[in-house]
Amino acid sequence: MSLLRAAATVSSFTLLSRITGLARDIIIARTFGAGALTDAFWVAFRIPNLLRRLFAEGAFAQAFVPILGQVRTEHADQPEAVRALLDRVALTLFLVLSLITVIGVLGAPWVVMAMASGLTNPARAAEFDAAVWMTRLMFPYIICMSLVAFASGVLNTWRKFAVPAFTPVLLNLSVIGSSFLLASYLSQPIYALAVGVMIGGIAQFGVQWWALSRLQLRPRLLSPIGPAFKDPTVRRIMRQMLPATLGVSVAQISLLINTNIATWLTPGSVTWLSFADRLMEFPTALIGVALGTVLLPSLSKANADPDKTQYSQLLDWGLRLVLVLGLPAALCMVLLSDAMVATLFHYGAFTGADVMQTRTAVMAYSAGLIGLLAVKILAPGFYGKQDIRTPVKIAIVILCCTQLFNLVLVPWLAHAGLALAIGLGACLNALALYVGLRRRGIYQPGAGWLVFLTKQIFALLCMAVPLWFAAQRIDWLALQTTPFLRIGMLAAVLGVSALVYLLVLALLGIRPNHFRRAPT
Repeated sequence: MSLLRAAATVSSFTLLSRITGLARDIIIARTFGAGALTDAFWVAFRIPNLLRRLFAEGAFAQAFVPILGQVRTEHADQPEAVRALLDRVALTLFLVLSLITVIGVLGAPWVVMAMASGLTNPARAAEFDAAVWMTRLMFPYIICMSLVAFASGVLNTWRKFAVPAFTPVLLNLSVIGSSFLLASYLSQPIYALAVGVMIGGIAQFGVQWWALSRLQLRPRLLSPIGPAFKDPTVRRIMRQMLPATLGVSVAQISLLINTNIATWLTPGSVTWLSFADRLMEFPTALIGVALGTVLLPSLSKANADPDKTQYSQLLDWGLRLVLVLGLPAALCMVLLSDAMVATLFHYGAFTGADVMQTRTAVMAYSAGLIGLLAVKILAPGFYGKQDIRTPVKIAIVILCCTQLFNLVLVPWLAHAGLALAIGLGACLNALALYVGLRRRGIYQPGAGWLVFLTKQIFALLCMAVPLWFAAQRIDWLALQTTPFLRIGMLAAVLGVSALVYLLVLALLGIRPNHFRRAPT
């Protein structure tokens, strides 16, 4: 399977996940609107979700996948050695996250207080209590997702990309089902969303564990604890996780700080940011996450190859694809933000004013889209060489810069300033990673970059014409009573714009077959 085909597989299933995620958010917007209790849910969900990304998916994958690939190569004729490592890593991860979960459940009021201090206002006591209740219910979600992250790392190393990319769909379907089936039976209907999150976590765990069983790689969690903690490879992974946790936490910690700040702004600000973030997740996941997922195992393998040009060529391939796909996505986010937000969320309790507020956040986020995508390519350039410390050092600086941006932008742009600060921070992060890779000689840009960028800029200018025309001539809010017409018009505008972009690129000599590449 070529890298482009593998990325397309991940991207296709990720698209399904994001579509069901949008359906989930549309239902939340229509049913609960952008009010105080909806803010409480997003606050509560963000806390375990942050820990999941810090301790499970991001940091764990970056520390675990390169080392697992190395162990698998070195012990190709000793499958039992690989199985023993899987048993011990899974057991250690499970025990550590279980301890964190117990602490989180017991200390939920203090966790919410620290991460959403605006809810401590006595006038918002109902929100605070709801956030604490939902935080306690959803905290065990990180146990499920830590084991899901483990399974995903193993499956991706064995180049089984489909199942890990598909399982997030189960979370969205669970939340949707719970909101329809359980809301009317609970004292506070919004609690149904928290119940759905937990059901979705368990479902994802079950499916991925089944996939490991089919490969005869399912770890034994009843293994002895002593050998697991004493295993030098397990300790090495855990040591790598410590800096990796900070390295991947920049965007997440910034997002959490933003959530805290947003709780002090106009009620609804947290929800507006959450829905804008949902739109940004489409290109981020479909392009950045998909490419990063397939690149890391290939970079780990290329690192062992005496021919070091393969490593640089993989990074060059990823960056070109990020620009070809990411720049038109950013252009759509800027020129059609009101159209997309209105088409997706402008129903029921979600008002036209909510659309406008969410739109400004989407436009602010879009300024940093290329930076967010490039980080997904550039950071694995260090991780593939088992260098976690360099991205961490950069991450610390970026985190500080993002907060300085907040100080300047929030008084001026309110919640949109929070989104813009994250975007600008991502661009700085990508630039610093790029400079670091160049200085160390890890990445050397291939030939033809100037011509490539010139052609793409011209194609983007051509694409902007139908987008600008639609933005100026169509009142997307006025189409609320005819949702299918609004959906059709948005699809037509996006389709025509994409067709113009691709045709111009093709006429200029940039075609899909230029990005096909066999894995190293």
